[in-house]
Amino acid sequence: MDIKILGAHSRESLQTRMISILVDNNLVIDAGGLTSGLSMADQLRIKAVLITHSHYDHIRDIPAFGRNFLLNGTSFDLYSTQQTLAVITGYLFDGKIYPNFHEYPPGNPTIRLNVIEQLKPFRIEGYDVLAVPVNHSVLTVGYQITSPDDKVVFYTSDTGQDLADCWEQVSPQLLIIEVTNSNRLEEKGHLTPNLLKQELMVFQKMKGYLPEVVTVHMNPPMDEEIKEEIAVVAEELGCPITVGYEGMKLHL
Repeated sequence: MDIKILGAHSRESLQTRMISILVDNNLVIDAGGLTSGLSMADQLRIKAVLITHSHYDHIRDIPAFGRNFLLNGTSFDLYSTQQTLAVITGYLFDGKIYPNFHEYPPGNPTIRLNVIEQLKPFRIEGYDVLAVPVNHSVLTVGYQITSPDDKVVFYTSDTGQDLADCWEQVSPQLLIIEVTNSNRLEEKGHLTPNLLKQELMVFQKMKGYLPEVVTVHMNPPMDEEIKEEIAVVAEELGCPITVGYEGMKLHL
């Protein structure tokens, strides 16, 4: 399984893109930095986009991505919960700001909407996918993706503390988890390096191991602080923890 971090941050600038993760060049999780992170040819190879929740930094590029497929005469599948899809179709694809890509062209829409259910496994392009609820300010799911050769990655999306129920459902070799702020700014619904340490300790106690960990969704002005604090956590836990960045490539 080859994974590329297209966008690793919660805010956009010349150096940073909002969150988006590419799996094996044909699946994408979240669409904050999707179109700005890929060439047109690479975009058109993608078969499916999975959305974790309805916040702007996770859905922003869906309309631009849809327009590229529309003008190419091709389509793709969009997966999320009913609540998240309702926000996307109600506010983005409302026929005023952007076309109704999920209805146009008639009979062969550019975007095929797929409603998922939490904790009910489903398959996409040969991958087994499980949507696991996490703690955030709106309904949010993380995605565990298992490749045909049994490589497993879990991306939490935005989440806060108390992930024990989530850890019960997943067994990843690679954990991609949000750490939005440094330790000096705790914010409900997001993690800091200290809070990450607590959650990883719970994971280890429950599962008997720690996976490789990559952090994403960082607040750019705090990048250096977060890196320093994550290094301390990695040393204390004896676990590889890497701060993600735009263009980062990972292999399982």
